[in-house]
Amino acid sequence: MKPVLLLIPGMFNTAAIWDPVRAHLDPGLDVRVADVLTQTSIAAMAEDAWSQVADLAAATPLVVAGFSMGGHVAIELLARHGGRVRAAAFIDSSAQVETAESMQNREKTIAALERSFERAVTAVISFSLHPDHHGRADLVEGMRGMMHGVGAPTAIRQTRAIMGRTDHRAMLAQLAMPTLVVCGRQDKVTPPALSHDLAALIPGARLQWLEQAGHQGPLEQPAALASALKQLIASATHSQQPKETP
Repeated sequence: MKPVLLLIPGMFNTAAIWDPVRAHLDPGLDVRVADVLTQTSIAAMAEDAWSQVADLAAATPLVVAGFSMGGHVAIELLARHGGRVRAAAFIDSSAQVETAESMQNREKTIAALERSFERAVTAVISFSLHPDHHGRADLVEGMRGMMHGVGAPTAIRQTRAIMGRTDHRAMLAQLAMPTLVVCGRQDKVTPPALSHDLAALIPGARLQWLEQAGHQGPLEQPAALASALKQLIASATHSQQPKETP
């Protein structure tokens, strides 16, 4: 049966974040992209994401891939509908819970967005891209246009949603499906140690690094990411159909 790939964007992303990756995937693949721009919680994002694939037959190989905040959404989706998912990928993301320090940093992000949106956008672009890509106008201006398309109110709402997410590490420790964890070698937003922790938490997870990449893996190294997803999809199509969770 033809597999389906559900892609979940991150914070400050439109569906366009996945366009460079989709360009390297099989054009016949059924690819669906979740909307994470209107909800007030990670749980609501997960349910909206699930609505994109709820029509699938139970035997359809479903692969879910979440980028950054989208990884949190993917984790929540697995907690709710994991019995229907055949494989999962987490790109530049984490399963760790918020700490007092991270909460404070997110409040600073919100304050920066409220104070000067354009300055905040410029700072995010500089901090999240690999230094070698700061001079790439296609990446920089593409990110700027996408972030302006999302806007400050939505980015603030997404930040609040991240702060209120549920701890699902116990569920991930019992996950029984092909799982891929991908991270840019120079990711400063979700540093490589967090991907190490995530891969170690999930039984049998495969950890893959994107060379010459910061936090923007889908934009900085789309071909390498697409290649990794193709391998995961192949694993999903050959794995046993998971049992539906009660």
